[in-house]
Amino acid sequence: MNIERKSCMKSIEEQFSYLGIIPVVVLEDVKDALPLAKALKDAGLPCAEITLRTPAAEASLQEICREYPDMLIGAGTVLTVEQVKRTADAGAKFIVSPGFDPEIVDYCQGKNIPVFPGCMTPTEVAQAVKRGLKTIKFFPAQQAGGPAMIKALSAPYPELKFMPTGGINALNLREYLTLPSVLCCGGSWMVSQSLIRTGAFPKISSLAEEARKIAAASKAV
Repeated sequence: MNIERKSCMKSIEEQFSYLGIIPVVVLEDVKDALPLAKALKDAGLPCAEITLRTPAAEASLQEICREYPDMLIGAGTVLTVEQVKRTADAGAKFIVSPGFDPEIVDYCQGKNIPVFPGCMTPTEVAQAVKRGLKTIKFFPAQQAGGPAMIKALSAPYPELKFMPTGGINALNLREYLTLPSVLCCGGSWMVSQSLIRTGAFPKISSLAEEARKIAAASKAV
């Protein structure tokens, strides 16, 4: 199992790089989980970070993982080790936290669970590097200085890759992805709560396809 987890880490980062954009999803009702997953898969973006911000989040993640086992589904806004345990058991293939929580990172590394903690300061980045992490979330990206801040942070750590999340949209996605230190971006504009609430899954699929194309073009530069 450990071997599988280790190889999974590499393949996940490769898939992140290939996709370029990871939908960051807030689900308020479990009934929307499978239609959303299908919309993303149909758009050629078979990936999502299901944030644990609602009571329906964990059940929604489990539903998607059961119905679409080949999709790259992870848990986001993970704040405790207990949440790591539950979502990993439910099928989450990676863990994302908004900040750098040593307890969560150490637990995930001990279990060989791919983990991407949020960092926005040199001190947090240093702690991630000290633990051997190769990829970290940069959050909140726009509010924390955007591409200029990523350039500054990456200078002392040229091997480190960033996953900017927060304030990313179709207009600035390319600016982030053309940075050599950016592996991929997290974004929610194509899976906004208003679109999900109104059942606008064809629109979600269209926006996701557009995002995927922007990401592919940006990575090709």
